[in-house]
Amino acid sequence: MQRQFWVETLGCPKNQVDSDKLTGTLLADGMTRAEHPQDADIVVVNTCAFVEQARQESIDTILSFDDLRKEGSKLVVTGCLAERYGKELAESLPEVDQVAGFGVPVTLGRKADTGSDRVGSDQIVSKFDLLELPRPPSEAPWAYVKVAEGCDRNCGFCAIPTFRGKQRSRALGSILAEIDQLGAREIVLVAQDLASYGRDQGQGERRIIELVRQAATRADWVRLLYLYPSDLTDALVDAVLSTGVPYFDLSLQHVSRPLLRRMRRWGDGEIFLDRMGHIRSLEPGATFRSNFIVGYPGETEDDHDALIEFVREARLDWCGFFAYSPEEGTYAIDLDGEVPASLVAERLDELSELQDRITSEARDALIGASVRVLVDRPGEARSYREAPEIDGIIAVPIDLPVGEFVTLHVVEATGPDLMAVRW
Repeated sequence: MQRQFWVETLGCPKNQVDSDKLTGTLLADGMTRAEHPQDADIVVVNTCAFVEQARQESIDTILSFDDLRKEGSKLVVTGCLAERYGKELAESLPEVDQVAGFGVPVTLGRKADTGSDRVGSDQIVSKFDLLELPRPPSEAPWAYVKVAEGCDRNCGFCAIPTFRGKQRSRALGSILAEIDQLGAREIVLVAQDLASYGRDQGQGERRIIELVRQAATRADWVRLLYLYPSDLTDALVDAVLSTGVPYFDLSLQHVSRPLLRRMRRWGDGEIFLDRMGHIRSLEPGATFRSNFIVGYPGETEDDHDALIEFVREARLDWCGFFAYSPEEGTYAIDLDGEVPASLVAERLDELSELQDRITSEARDALIGASVRVLVDRPGEARSYREAPEIDGIIAVPIDLPVGEFVTLHVVEATGPDLMAVRW
């Protein structure tokens, strides 16, 4: 009887790509997917460690799968929590049989640069690199493709470079081969710093535009996630618009110039509004998404008011707001000006309420419009305006074939979601 595995994924789309490659590796080793985690001989938890809430969710998930798994099975923990806290994790969670990182040569005193690190009598923190491993064809009509690992930026709040390392861009040919092998109608390009793709490959020149154009010859839709605003050049805007998916996911984080400098970030609200206005002049139907940190050390009431006014004026289609999380090893960890948790909560509520209203108004405005959608699963689809797993969905007739593009008529909006029918 073949051995079975279960892979549980937490965190961002980049983690989902890693899980897909883990799955491909396990399938290549002759294992099969388990229908339930209780049936698996190997249970893998791919963790997130971006902020404290994500770390706690990862720990809780690990413990819950330990309770679920069958006797004699192996519980493996990988992902960002393993990268960041390899030895500590293995030592503090005896329930875990193996902690495995992804081969990034960054230690922070937590693991050696050898292939594995002995932690106890029978626990090992091992390391392997998934970036270039093959993965199975996509089971959905869309697929994430990670084009690079790591990040060269030094944002004040972010610990990712300390455990994912410097940027390592993949070869263009390798990415295109993976896109071909996935066979998906939509390709979603992801990386910690997507627009910097290729800058680390010897010439110091970004190759993101070339990648977008090449990918667009292999998939019906190409979507880009996580663009640093200073890298959103006219040429990159043109490349995105030429794909037929005018969707811009911009990593803004805040709009107050003094606070952004304190975050070690570029730009301000005026610059961002001007850039978005230019894009909308080229494509009125362009869709925008961003995320903002609330309560970063030193955030004043004036800073918050500036963000409120920006959100009101920018009318982003999709937006997330997150409380600042102090992260070990970051510049911000030693900053003064801590914002009380109660005030952070008030600011989050105010921003979320405003954005929910803006998003609902934008969705209501689509009632009566015709939309070209990709059917993701029976009864559920998306247009270019909705990124998979992140934004709203479009309810469609149940009999529409999965994986096909269909033009429909929007008849109803409920919050972030739409309903569309045949003409």
